Amino acid sequence: MTDAVAPPIAGSPARTRKPRSWMRRNRVTIAPWLFLAPALIMFAIYVIIPIFQSIWISFYEWDGLGEAEWIGLRNYEDLWYDDRFYTSLKNNVIWLVLYMLAVPAGLGIALFLNQTVTGIRVYKSLFFFPFVISQVVVGLIFAWFYNPNFGIVGQVWEFFGANPPSILGDEDLVTYGIIFAGLWPQIAYCMILYLTGLNNVSPDQIEAGRLDGARGFRMLWHVILPQLRPATFIAVVVTVIGALRSFDLIAIMTQGGPYGSSNVLAYYMYEVALSEYGFRYGYGSAIATVLFTIMLIYISYFLWRMYQDEKGDR
Repeated sequence: MTDAVAPPIAGSPARTRKPRSWMRRNRVTIAPWLFLAPALIMFAIYVIIPIFQSIWISFYEWDGLGEAEWIGLRNYEDLWYDDRFYTSLKNNVIWLVLYMLAVPAGLGIALFLNQTVTGIRVYKSLFFFPFVISQVVVGLIFAWFYNPNFGIVGQVWEFFGANPPSILGDEDLVTYGIIFAGLWPQIAYCMILYLTGLNNVSPDQIEAGRLDGARGFRMLWHVILPQLRPATFIAVVVTVIGALRSFDLIAIMTQGGPYGSSNVLAYYMYEVALSEYGFRYGYGSAIATVLFTIMLIYISYFLWRMYQDEKGDR
């Protein structure tokens, strides 16, 4: 026999549940955004808003101090006929192509270091050391290396009885010399990305590949590289961004010389806006807009490819 529920006492107020507030009902959805809000606000203030400000300034003739004059697309028309702009753009393309060598080089070093031997941590630290060094220090080191009077390159050429070249003083060699200097720390960064990815490679798939007869390059191509796709994506994107926004090494090693032959868009933008060209902020912003558009196209393409690959794996 079940117990009967006692009726409410006469005269006592009936207990009613208070409706929960909108905040309490949606706290699971709101909580992540509350944690992200400070970072999003800072990102908007220091990244998003300056991007639109730069695009807006590119339509003005402005020295940074006086009154800005609206000139429409004239800055972009000047870019069309600017030989130094095309030289900088060409150098950026060379940077982009040759800088991509850091990805396979980093992969090769990571595969070499991904073994259990005595002192392997010391070797990993030595290979990663270039990435820890400041770009300014890297530029100074390679400027000394390339010096034809006392640098290592000059000493090697003199050892073989040849006249040492002035790499940083030759219009045909200077860009390649700076790129080689930039590859030193970039390869180290790609190596760390691949070492992290190799730690997550499934040993079961490797063992299954061995049972199927996969060895050497076939094992690498069909078993290991597909599992390193996230690391490869990050390495490519970071390398592309590093190639397009190269500035530090050029500023330290050549200042765009000789005769502007080593300029890239980032350094040419600095020259136009803040250096010898009379503080042409509008023209510098037009160069920055072109550089931003190129980076946006590349990054959007890689994101789209990554999305398509993940969509196909589902």
